Amino acid sequence: MTWDQLQRLPEEIVAEIELWDRRVVWNRRGPMEHQQFAVRMRNALEAHARRAMRARGEGDQPPCWQVGVETNVFFSEDKSSYLTPDFLVRRCLPRGADTTAADVVIAGEVLSGSDTPKRRVWKMDRYAEAGIPWYWEIELDSAASWDISVVRAYELARVLATDLKVKPLRPAFYVAVGEWEPRDPAIDFPEPFPLHIPWDALAF
Repeated sequence: MTWDQLQRLPEEIVAEIELWDRRVVWNRRGPMEHQQFAVRMRNALEAHARRAMRARGEGDQPPCWQVGVETNVFFSEDKSSYLTPDFLVRRCLPRGADTTAADVVIAGEVLSGSDTPKRRVWKMDRYAEAGIPWYWEIELDSAASWDISVVRAYELARVLATDLKVKPLRPAFYVAVGEWEPRDPAIDFPEPFPLHIPWDALAF
């Protein structure tokens, strides 16, 4: 299926589809809590992004970031491959511009029951191959209270082919660099701008 063919489908169907090499990938929406936590993380990230943009000294080149939820990220010019992370941070673009993988600095997913380990790893690999610097996960404890059980941050790493005798299957991959649970008072992380998110800003 091409992007143009996809646009002819009813909107409610399009909302549950991603494309990869023109193949349909079903992206089923989770329960209401899924969207709530994505929006809360988006709000926290945007507040810190705005603070960082105001903090640069006079004469410095000001950074510019935009934060969103459920925004299509295109991996090819013909839009035949795109994913829709639950939340993201991108470099500033003109109003209405498409988001490409090269624009994104954080891609994040809220994981619930429909996110199998295989699907989770597949998405991580796609984001890593595209060179997105950071990947975040919010894992929900669906068996108990539908609250957050853990938040993880990953940073992009690359294998230098010159160090190996064989070609690596995944020359780009993510390394876990942060993990926070409900017992932690806050999420503190330095990139791509300083973050200090009190746990109660996300949790019920």
